[in-house]
Amino acid sequence: MPAKNRIKTYVEDGYYHVYNRGVEKRDIFLDDQDYRVFLHFLKFYLSPSKEKFAHPLGEITNFRPIRIRSFSPLSEEVQLLCYCLMPNHFHLLIHQKATTGMTKLLKSLLTNYAMYFNRKYERVGHLFQGAYKAVLIWEEPYLLHLSRYIHLNPTGLTGTDPVSWSYSSYPYYLKKKQAVWINPDLILSFFKTARRDSLRDTLSYQSFIEDYKEDSKEMLGNLIIEG
Repeated sequence: MPAKNRIKTYVEDGYYHVYNRGVEKRDIFLDDQDYRVFLHFLKFYLSPSKEKFAHPLGEITNFRPIRIRSFSPLSEEVQLLCYCLMPNHFHLLIHQKATTGMTKLLKSLLTNYAMYFNRKYERVGHLFQGAYKAVLIWEEPYLLHLSRYIHLNPTGLTGTDPVSWSYSSYPYYLKKKQAVWINPDLILSFFKTARRDSLRDTLSYQSFIEDYKEDSKEMLGNLIIEG
């Protein structure tokens, strides 16, 4: 029987929870540079084509990839709603505007990052645990709770709160950061404000993330990463 969420349903204008972890659950981000390279690949692919950036590796490192894959902008085909990078796995919440957009993005993103990682750490072989997993989101409540689940991932690390985790889209939702390649507006449109104005504020996105009492994992079921 295929592993959970390995078989993907590709639809136009669909919303997906996309995730994967390191092979044998190994860490895929070992230092700050690794996180930044992965995020810069996302920035490079998902920024509007009119934006001009240096090569994702050249801007951050001295590495030059071999047999580099295409770096065509994909912002017309895919939109990133939220993300979180953890030491041994990642989460993306994606709006696929064209039926092949997610495939193009993930194939290029993961291949290029694995090539960078293997060269930097002098290793060979697969970095990720098989093909990426993706599950189609059909209903708005699941979309909201997935964003909460993704942004709360850092709470599993000792002494880490979601606001202080540098490798998540949560600061963009709280209006602490802005970028053209991440779009929090759809999910934020369900809330009165982004940040809570007081301890009694229950209508902000921040309150939903940090103060909501129920565990989003309970309602998400097979929409999330397996243990």
